[in-house]
Amino acid sequence: MGAAAEMLQVTPTFLRALGAAKLIEPKRSGGGHRRYSRYQLRLAARARELVDQGTPVEAACRIIILEDQLAEALRINSERERAAGD
Repeated sequence: MGAAAEMLQVTPTFLRALGAAKLIEPKRSGGGHRRYSRYQLRLAARARELVDQGTPVEAACRIIILEDQLAEALRINSERERAAGD
């Protein structure tokens, strides 16, 4: 967690808050250390951007979840359009 926090220039408390808000749920190593994926680090970086702009943490997490859902829906629609055009 410390390395991830340092990389993102946030505190471990901030990363814990993202976990509590269910934005990211890191895997645990055998020793119990949190292990973040690159995707989770990107989400945390986006959350930091929003929080730096004045958005409360929980609202930032909800915005990111909605952005992610929209991107997935657009990807699925694009695939369907390509398949229909074949």
